[in-house]
Amino acid sequence: MESVQRATRPLLEIKQVSRAFDGVLAVDDVSFGIDEGETVSVIGPNGAGKTTLFNLITGVDQPTAGEIFFDGAPLAGLPAHAYARLGMARTFQHGRVFGNLSVLDNVLLGAHSRRQVVRSRAPVVNLLRELAYGLLQPGSVKQEEAALRAEAEEILAQFGERLTPRLHQPAYSLSYANRRRVEIARALMLRPRLLLLDEPTAGMNPAETQEMLDFIATLKARGQTILLIEHKLTLVMQLSDRVVVMDDGRKITEGAPEVVRHDPQVIEAYLGHRHHPPANAAQDDEPVVQPATRLTIDPAAGVL
Repeated sequence: MESVQRATRPLLEIKQVSRAFDGVLAVDDVSFGIDEGETVSVIGPNGAGKTTLFNLITGVDQPTAGEIFFDGAPLAGLPAHAYARLGMARTFQHGRVFGNLSVLDNVLLGAHSRRQVVRSRAPVVNLLRELAYGLLQPGSVKQEEAALRAEAEEILAQFGERLTPRLHQPAYSLSYANRRRVEIARALMLRPRLLLLDEPTAGMNPAETQEMLDFIATLKARGQTILLIEHKLTLVMQLSDRVVVMDDGRKITEGAPEVVRHDPQVIEAYLGHRHHPPANAAQDDEPVVQPATRLTIDPAAGVL
């Protein structure tokens, strides 16, 4: 299936990207784009290369071949912190919060690249500036800190009673689902142009999954551009403008959710032979997809 033709330049454009590990292609010649305001989901069996692709997009890893563009500019060679300044924020498959920091302080970290003191391209210079501003505490810094704290509290309030009563509690005391919520709140604190969510409902029960679906749907309605990795087909079907399907590192099809759902290649990928990448290849640490008789939505679990 051919990708949808666009009249305007995509916000994110991936062109023939590959990543090899000791000769094994974890991502193999993948191309697609995301328009401003779109929600695109990347799905595929365990080991398909989805998280490796996320790592390439966000600068955690670099492609062996191909190019990635953000708002028309190439990302090759940029340091990891530069991606945040461009407006790219992500969450991880296994939630990453700072356990000894409070919920509020975890979220405030997401605004690091927005602080006025951070202006130099040299990290050492930024560190010295932050130290000086932290010790001297000029009025402008206090005003900025107050504004950022108010913004962080506003973001956390979107999660209702899940997080607002816990603003000053250490993150290690939270439930697994609440740690995932804190991670998303931290990403939103960046005010991202592109939000990348790596299995945001992993490990959540049906009620928690529905809450997360509703929350992401609210972000989508506000015009947030989202790239999503997800195994739960109910969520993918309801949220996605387009779905990109990967198998063995390759993009096997792309299109609207209902079209992709019935594509023979997709059914083969999920219900046919099972692939087990070599141990030395980068693998997505994802739940193993179990065989089934049909590619359908299970209202209770909704897992592909």
